Amino acid sequence: MPFQLIPDQPDAPRIVTALPGPRAAAIIERDHAVLSPSYTRDYPFVIDRGLGVVVDDPDGNRFLDLNAGIAVCSTGHRHPHVVEAIHRQVDRYLHMSGTDFYYEEEVAVAERLAAIAPMSGPCRVAFGNSGAEAIEAAFKLARHHTGRPHVIAFYGAFHGRTLGALSLTASKPVQRRGFLPLVPEVTHVEYPYCYRCDRRDQVPAGADCCGRSLEQIEEVLLQRGVSPTEVAAIFVEPVQGEGGYVVAPPSFLQGLRRICDTHGILLVCDEVQSGMGRTGKMFAVEHAGVEPDMITVAKGIASGLPLGALVARAELMHWDPGAHASTFGGNPVSCAAALATLDLLDGGLVTHAAEMGAHLQTRLRTVMERRPAIGDLRGLGLMTAVDFVTDRETRRPDPAVRNTVIEQAFHRGVLLLGCGESAIRFSPPLVISRGQIDQAVEIFETAVDTATAG
Repeated sequence: MPFQLIPDQPDAPRIVTALPGPRAAAIIERDHAVLSPSYTRDYPFVIDRGLGVVVDDPDGNRFLDLNAGIAVCSTGHRHPHVVEAIHRQVDRYLHMSGTDFYYEEEVAVAERLAAIAPMSGPCRVAFGNSGAEAIEAAFKLARHHTGRPHVIAFYGAFHGRTLGALSLTASKPVQRRGFLPLVPEVTHVEYPYCYRCDRRDQVPAGADCCGRSLEQIEEVLLQRGVSPTEVAAIFVEPVQGEGGYVVAPPSFLQGLRRICDTHGILLVCDEVQSGMGRTGKMFAVEHAGVEPDMITVAKGIASGLPLGALVARAELMHWDPGAHASTFGGNPVSCAAALATLDLLDGGLVTHAAEMGAHLQTRLRTVMERRPAIGDLRGLGLMTAVDFVTDRETRRPDPAVRNTVIEQAFHRGVLLLGCGESAIRFSPPLVISRGQIDQAVEIFETAVDTATAG
């Protein structure tokens, strides 16, 4: 069906109390008494309800949400088509484990994912509840299919917090500290950070990448004691999420494909944050024209309900019954939401995301040109970030200014989150309008000026 934009709400944003207001503050106090202190909260926002890009707190304050639950609410909060699909399913039944029995909703989502996967030939799907579970499934399948123990991942990567996914993650020390030993036989190499690396001035204008990351992988495989015949897979985010919204150059992903083909290694693309239309294509790896062997998806697939999936070439998924499964993965209510989400994505929402992403980057580039505290603008579609630096010549990160900008934007009614060392990510619902982008960028600009004044 053609996707539907939710009409702009002209009274958003609207701040009517000091933040947090009394009702929000009371909820936060209760939270601090019973919830894990490991949860990260950047500022005291409490959601009470949401529609489209707009969210309200319990005190009547209204915000433009440019987080979308960390890129989860792809069709916005409570899109009518998604809500209707959920209600239809809830009125029929809530759960039947797809690992033991059959139901059409799970089959239908798998068929749709197999059809849109960026791999030629038939594919199969294994469902879970999250991105981390999808990564765990890919990790297990890579070892099972190849019979090899070793995997390669990248510094700056975030693949999840379960033990296998955490072994691939190399984003922040706090995520791994205290949990050693992790799963063995994982080697990390550099991601192509050309936007900040010391060879940037040697890269011709318009070139994809300095190539250092590919060279390092070849060195690991051929010179540093990891035999290519022992490597099962290379895990890569086509756009690093937690690592700073860093876009892998097409030539880099194409080089990974060549290395994998040469040595019989599987290429696994983590599209948990970058997939499902966020970058202006259904999957970010499509921008490079590369076919992986597996992709992992979650976040935006079900517009806010928990669902994760490993999509792999069919010939890889030859494990026996009981080798891998999930009680709740592929839950019928989540599958109903996913089918409605896919309807909207197929109905033009991906194209809309590309157009709105281009507009967002144009507006942010104008802000950046007049403000030297912003050292870089990067991203694809509605997966865009700006990086804050002490000065553009050295490109030294400035997380303090970044954090102040996020706080100032919150108090003016725009919800933003950081990523990487000093970046702010813009990952709004894909249904965001041009007018909402303009409003949000104007508030962001004011927040930058306030944070850098004096």
